[in-house]
Amino acid sequence: MSWRNWAGNQECRPAVTASPATRSDVALEVTRAAAAGQVVRVAGASHSFTDAVATDGALLSLHKCNRVLEIDPATHRIRVEAGITLRELNRVMAENGLAFPNLGDIEAQSIAGATATGTHGTGVRLQNLSAALVSIELVTADGSTIEVNADQDADIWRAARVSIGALGVVTAVTVQAVPAFTLEAVDRPMAIEDILGDLDELLTANDHFQLFTFAHSPLAMTSARNRVDRPAQPMSRARAWVEDELVQNHLLRAVSELGRRAPRTNAPLQRIGSRMAGYSHRVDRSDRIFTTTFRVPFVEMEYAIPREHTAAAVREIRELARRPEFNVTFPIEVRWVAPDDAYLSPAGGRDTCYIAIHQYHKEPYEPYFRAAEAIFDSFAGRPHWGKMHFQTPETLRPRYPAWDDFAAVRNRLDPERRFANAYIDRVLGK
Repeated sequence: MSWRNWAGNQECRPAVTASPATRSDVALEVTRAAAAGQVVRVAGASHSFTDAVATDGALLSLHKCNRVLEIDPATHRIRVEAGITLRELNRVMAENGLAFPNLGDIEAQSIAGATATGTHGTGVRLQNLSAALVSIELVTADGSTIEVNADQDADIWRAARVSIGALGVVTAVTVQAVPAFTLEAVDRPMAIEDILGDLDELLTANDHFQLFTFAHSPLAMTSARNRVDRPAQPMSRARAWVEDELVQNHLLRAVSELGRRAPRTNAPLQRIGSRMAGYSHRVDRSDRIFTTTFRVPFVEMEYAIPREHTAAAVREIRELARRPEFNVTFPIEVRWVAPDDAYLSPAGGRDTCYIAIHQYHKEPYEPYFRAAEAIFDSFAGRPHWGKMHFQTPETLRPRYPAWDDFAAVRNRLDPERRFANAYIDRVLGK
């Protein structure tokens, strides 16, 4: 059987595929693979854009290991199996008066895949998703199961939260949730230079702030999201279809197709679309505000740079994306997060700005992405582990102060490289 990711830019034909139904079955599959001399990789929701999953060894899918194991209303902690999707976990949390403090805009991912790659939302006072974990159950190379948390072994804990699957198979996690809350979202267009000039004020004045900007337009669509002590007011089905389906999916697909077939229309379409983007106001449950559904396939690169370089980097990426040879039809996305202490977290130890670029799946992405990566390199950028990049251990090690600490933990837990593949070898080394 073959495996293919959501974007369609990665595929492989594993020697063995398995969908274990229990966590003990996961350990058994790892033991079997070791006896056969096979490496082991795990497919979450297949939403990463890199070849981190691809293998010719054993490929495990944990979609059957998606149970809720325990909910503690006193501590606001919820323990779940690793294969549960963020969408399902958000639903269960809401039913029990809980929520993630922050989320990205995709909820199709599994909790294990999202945290292992450093997935994040936006908010200068809030950390990435893996920072919400308080414990991880991990199947190691010999098939044994260990519980990892800050009290057991601080080094393994700081390595395991963002591990790209290089330390073992995560089978369960305990999430530190917060009481459920309501967000007010105000979306409005602003001149990109006004935003960059008032950036610190905008970031500190809002719980969550992000922007999308087309390279050929002087405008950006901003989204400010703040907690309010008001009941949720979900959108009507008709309005939700217009905002989430018509604009974000059907219209984007049409613009991308037209821009691909008639590249000269790309710039005027972006300027017209940015001017037409209007004011939007919503008040709803937090996860409904944070997340959306994307149906238009694309390939993505995202880099984490020091927050103080935001304006300079955004200007350079916008200039790059205007070059006609790249024919970029998708907007640039900009978000911000607080530092954390996971060894391989792209936001580790510094206030961070994330800049994401996208290319329509029918357009070549590598020339554009390589040119963008040179810009991100100039700002000491660190790649999002689930998105395209062309880095090596030699280029990455100077950017991560705890790089050798992660390597030491990997040598302890997986000395035979049971959980490696071509991507892991290329990025972390053999």
